[in-house]
Amino acid sequence: MSHTLGVRQAQKQKTRQALLDAALGLLEEQSLSSLGLREVTRAVGVAPTAFYRHFRSTADLGVALVEEALGSLHPMIRTTVSTAGDSEERIVRAVELIARHVDAFPAHVRFIARERHGGVQPVREAIRDQLLRFAREVKTELAEDPEADGWSDEDLLMLAHLYVDQMLITASLFLEALDCPPGEREQVTRTATRQLRLISIGRSHWTG
Repeated sequence: MSHTLGVRQAQKQKTRQALLDAALGLLEEQSLSSLGLREVTRAVGVAPTAFYRHFRSTADLGVALVEEALGSLHPMIRTTVSTAGDSEERIVRAVELIARHVDAFPAHVRFIARERHGGVQPVREAIRDQLLRFAREVKTELAEDPEADGWSDEDLLMLAHLYVDQMLITASLFLEALDCPPGEREQVTRTATRQLRLISIGRSHWTG
């Protein structure tokens, strides 16, 4: 009996992942608000009723895509902004992380960039919540830096939001340069590095 349940659970997870993958592919050409569940189930080859065994709605599926796109990044973000190394090393580490993530998961990055201000409220809120969680995690790491001495929690969180917003901007720039010649990607790297450096310089002169 347990073996049968295990097989069924594995099949259920496989179908759920197939629905997520199909939706992500379809969303390369359209927004989530225009995506129909029949399009998704047709792409997977299952009946429309099968969709509801996994998701309550396309909005629910979109929230799951947000978790898939951003959930795994939390440990990497903390490592990137940790106090290991000097400010320049942290900046280089951050830009390299973003570039690798965009190369590996362009469809997820494109989905987040489009839906962050899209028409599906639960998805906007899921993205907002993930970004707020990133900012709080970055704030925790920044608080460990000797440069943070004397900073209020409010100011540290403001700085953390600046870093998170800049990482999103950098991801969008790398996304636009995906199929561009190496020279253009190198220019994105230089620009992103200088922008993060500017935030870092501003931080060192901040008096509150």
